[in-house]
Amino acid sequence: MQVVAAIKIVPDDQDIQVAADRSLDFSKARPVVSEYDLNALEAAVQLAAAKTKKNVLARGMEALYLTADDACADMDAYATAQVLAPMVEDLDGWDVVLVGDGSADLYAKQTGAQLAARLNVPYVAGAIALEEDGGSLKVRRKTEDEVEVLSVPLPAVVSVLPEAAAPRIPGMKDILAAGKKPMEAVALAEAPAAALEVVSCKAPVQAERAMEVYDATDDGAVEKFAAALKAAL
Repeated sequence: MQVVAAIKIVPDDQDIQVAADRSLDFSKARPVVSEYDLNALEAAVQLAAAKTKKNVLARGMEALYLTADDACADMDAYATAQVLAPMVEDLDGWDVVLVGDGSADLYAKQTGAQLAARLNVPYVAGAIALEEDGGSLKVRRKTEDEVEVLSVPLPAVVSVLPEAAAPRIPGMKDILAAGKKPMEAVALAEAPAAALEVVSCKAPVQAERAMEVYDATDDGAVEKFAAALKAAL
């Protein structure tokens, strides 16, 4: 089975600074693989391993194809899918593309659906378990109130939830081996037009904390705490 994992490089949210006007400063944020895409990477490796027994390649993938271009900055899900689709189509014999539930920066949860539409293949969201079943894929997907089991014909695109697979921590042997795996960078002269216009992006207003303190030795302290907690909810 040929499994493709689509990932996105985003600014590390721990390094993002908030200015006085609540605007976000990304200048000191180092680039990292989107946290949700690490789950997709691990799910892809496990799915391929069930059949076939320097950060991405060290996590078990066999090859890396990427677009690293300033033209990709600020692309929305619609434009991202337009860039990804031809890259996937150039891979002979692919069976399934796995994507994270959403990217750590925008979290639009639309790239998988947009990519499936571009590739004209089925799409399943919210997967928590994957298993190859002949020429199809058995998918357990989580909805708001239940878990469904679906049989999806291949090829297909599937987005996975974090519980689908816990990201592995690469060892030194994995990191050294990653340097010998093939990597191809695709230049992008001009990004496709976005379907959405971002008007502004600011951090939320910090809520004032009540700072109510209750002494457990006081009479009725527990009841007062429970009432305050209920009111806050």
